[in-house]
Amino acid sequence: MKILRAGDHKRMPWKNGKGETVEIAVFPPDASVNDFDWRISMATVAADGPFSIFAGVDRTLAILDGNGMVLDIEGSQPVLLTSASDPLAFAADIPVDARLENGAITDLNVMTRRNGLAHTLIRIDLAGARTVPLASSTCLFLCHRGALSFRWHGETGALAAGDALLIEDAAGTALEIDGEARSYLASVTIR
Repeated sequence: MKILRAGDHKRMPWKNGKGETVEIAVFPPDASVNDFDWRISMATVAADGPFSIFAGVDRTLAILDGNGMVLDIEGSQPVLLTSASDPLAFAADIPVDARLENGAITDLNVMTRRNGLAHTLIRIDLAGARTVPLASSTCLFLCHRGALSFRWHGETGALAAGDALLIEDAAGTALEIDGEARSYLASVTIR
């Protein structure tokens, strides 16, 4: 288990050079945007335009802040994503164009190489205590807004806005959380 503080997240340019990504976690550690097995990051989108293409990668996107974004994913009807929408999963190696609804947004991206990994992303709105079952080996729990305390395998700690908790060997365990927060749980599994 490792706490990843918001101030320590790595900032880097987008693959297409048109924005900035805040990398929360990547595997293998220090992998680039071209050779990661899995990657979890946030980005601010301030202008309409195409998404970067990632060959052989599946992606899930959630809107953290802002008025929303319409995604035109090749082969599908356009989809409006807002902070109230469920996270949207799609292939990262097909053309996707984004159009902002009314101003910049911040999104959360989870990406995995489909030849060996899969992932899920869920939003958890917390108001009090809750136990969250962890079904996969690798889990990342992000506190987006608010603050919370946690307990896992007898260890305790606290997360503020922007902090994350990376748990390895998590399958079959549970994370106990308490507080007032909007949070997200990303789970990575081996296919």
